[in-house]
Amino acid sequence: MNRKDLILNVLDKTYDQESWFAPLKDSIEGISAEQANWKPTGEATKSIWENVNHLLYYKERLVANLEGREWTKKLDGDETFNFTEQSNHKNEWEKVFERLENAHLSLRQQLNNITEEDLNRDSFEIKLMDILLHEAYHTGQIIQIRKMQGSWPSHR
Repeated sequence: MNRKDLILNVLDKTYDQESWFAPLKDSIEGISAEQANWKPTGEATKSIWENVNHLLYYKERLVANLEGREWTKKLDGDETFNFTEQSNHKNEWEKVFERLENAHLSLRQQLNNITEEDLNRDSFEIKLMDILLHEAYHTGQIIQIRKMQGSWPSHR
């Protein structure tokens, strides 16, 4: 397996292909806007929606950079958790889910066309792997939140 194939494999495993752990898409698929906004009482925990916002921000920023587009939405780490407006409306949550899916597909397309030279430029490969591992970390948090609210399927 060459480096690009390895990166694409990790991208797929963290987003939508279950392997040793559940991917991000599976962790949020089928939940309601209310479940996405839920937080345990008294806990300093981010909601599922906040975690998805955080991941969406970095994925869309990476895609913009790879496409050569200027990224004008400069947010610090804490602000990224509020990247999209959260509500209990089904349509708004579905829009965020769709944005995440589109960002993933765009990133996959960009990475499919990347060259070895691009992977080596400015430690890009290392930064990319950090983003993918970061996604796996937050997916684990999302699953933990779902377990706390009782919405994680018991067969997993």
